[in-house]
Amino acid sequence: MIPAEGIQFLRQLKRNNNRDWFQTRKEVFEEKLRLPMEMVVDRVNAKLAEVAPDYVTDPKKAVFRIYRDTRFSKDKTPYKTHLGALFSKRGMAKLSGGALYFHVAPEGVVVAGGVYFADPKALLQLRNHLSEHHAELGALLKPKSVRLLCGELHGESLSRPPKGFSADHPAIELLKKKQWYFDLTLDVEEAVKADFAQNLTKKFQAMLPVVEFLNRGLALAKAHERLR
Repeated sequence: MIPAEGIQFLRQLKRNNNRDWFQTRKEVFEEKLRLPMEMVVDRVNAKLAEVAPDYVTDPKKAVFRIYRDTRFSKDKTPYKTHLGALFSKRGMAKLSGGALYFHVAPEGVVVAGGVYFADPKALLQLRNHLSEHHAELGALLKPKSVRLLCGELHGESLSRPPKGFSADHPAIELLKKKQWYFDLTLDVEEAVKADFAQNLTKKFQAMLPVVEFLNRGLALAKAHERLR
């Protein structure tokens, strides 16, 4: 769980996003937000170790930094107003691979799983995989339990079929996507409950078959490349 003081810190940070304010309250950030986040990650890891050990991630590496990279942004506020953690699969690219993610913000808790960013090479690999195995993905998305726990599969799409794929392909809407991920927003009060990590893990377990399906496509493509 995340203490109420940690949520309050994020609310105040949103109103006071400057270094002077943050530095005088850094101890609050560490004790009431960053360390509790690492503890949540540790508890999620304990369950992932049983069902998906390749996604277990060192809490210190899983939790993102609160500092924003402002080098190429017009927005120069120095801090994020949420704190997130990523569980990427061992051996997969951290950005292009399928992963599990959550963050805590004053507006709510976001729980997500899938591929959010894919470079052009990964996009082609995923589309080739989906082109051949879209029926399998459909079967993974069909159970009512998946819809209840995960919602719909999200992602930005192209306006036209991607190059090399026919407009009359039965899975053309999936192939037009540039992202494939679940994205849920829960009430922020969920974060302060004692069973927060347990509830996160439930949703992650429901998302995992689809995340694994996407990662399998990327892994198979890599294996083919090595054989060339």
